[in-house]
Amino acid sequence: MFDVLVYLYETYWRPDACPDHAQLTRKLSAVGFESDEIQEALSWLEGLAEGAASYQGQQGALSLRVYSEAELDHLGEPSVGFISFLESAGVLPPPMREMVIDRGMAIPGAPMDLEDLKIIVLMVFWSRGEEPDALILDELFVAPEDRLIH
Repeated sequence: MFDVLVYLYETYWRPDACPDHAQLTRKLSAVGFESDEIQEALSWLEGLAEGAASYQGQQGALSLRVYSEAELDHLGEPSVGFISFLESAGVLPPPMREMVIDRGMAIPGAPMDLEDLKIIVLMVFWSRGEEPDALILDELFVAPEDRLIH
């Protein structure tokens, strides 16, 4: 599923640039993705689109997020730490944080792999038509051991 999401991110600037569901399914199949992988990714994206409006304006800038035990178990400490890092850096506002948590909880298996969570963060930005700044893209895609220290 994550390969499909990355392909969509790389191929389409924003969700509204994607073709309709049937045509997109055909295009993804033609590229070589399996049918079940395509359907899982498109279903996940529908959940992202449905949830986007529900998180707007629910939390103020000074609100504190307390994770439930189920969220901590499912997301895992590295993923929760990464979400907190992005939030404290000022690049992941509360509504987007909630979208990331919601979509992370929609992924089967626990604990979630940090690399998968990074793709979810990227897709949340993509779903809102926003491009993360260069430092965030670096954090999302460059392994810490591959970073050059200047």
